[in-house]
Amino acid sequence: MSFYEKGPVRIHFEEKGSGFPLLMIAGGGLNSAIPNLSAPYSPFNAMDEFKYEYRRIGADLRNANSGQSTGPLEIDRPWGSHTDDHLGLMDHLRIDKFMVLGFCIGGPMIWNLLKRAPDRIVAAVLAQPSGSRPEMRDLFYDNNMKGWGPELVKRRPDITMEQVEKFLTRMYRTNPDFVFTVTRDFVRNCRTPGGCDGGRDASAERRGEHVPVEGTEGADSARGAADPLLPPRTPARRGRRC
Repeated sequence: MSFYEKGPVRIHFEEKGSGFPLLMIAGGGLNSAIPNLSAPYSPFNAMDEFKYEYRRIGADLRNANSGQSTGPLEIDRPWGSHTDDHLGLMDHLRIDKFMVLGFCIGGPMIWNLLKRAPDRIVAAVLAQPSGSRPEMRDLFYDNNMKGWGPELVKRRPDITMEQVEKFLTRMYRTNPDFVFTVTRDFVRNCRTPGGCDGGRDASAERRGEHVPVEGTEGADSARGAADPLLPPRTPARRGRRC
């Protein structure tokens, strides 16, 4: 069991294998944790899939109820605080350049990583990325107010539901268009090699764990057409190769 610490932040992580570094961000929303890199949150066991190719690194998200990472609730910069943790972990491991694979909430987090450290990320894959659609603007806010906040407050007497509400408002209700963390122009102009597999999971949508961003799913999108801002979809098996 390994931990990276910086000030009041303590991040639980695992790394396996050797080769070029591959950071993996699990699905599960704000309860994203290392076990979610396998079924049912992930369509495949990501840690095992690449065991002969890469140095795999996974971490529990800060304050995930199902994980062991802890730290302050940074109300004014929710996405930025998680990006701090990912980049800080790479620095801790003395890793400069790396690839990143992210599921669900990992999609917006990858875009934020690409905005913050474009020269460090050589390739990125967004698998079943979450984002905002007009007809479901408050889905993630509502689900986290019910499925993440109350349990966090129960475990952490230093955090209140009022703080949770402000944190989630900033995260999901302030400029919620598209992928939360960057603009459509940023995505359009991004030159980092990568791909997006927006495979749809209706049961996960009902649980609020993953809602594909409108326009990122190719033929499966609400409009039925590929978004010109994003790379075309690839078959599921090919999509597993970074």
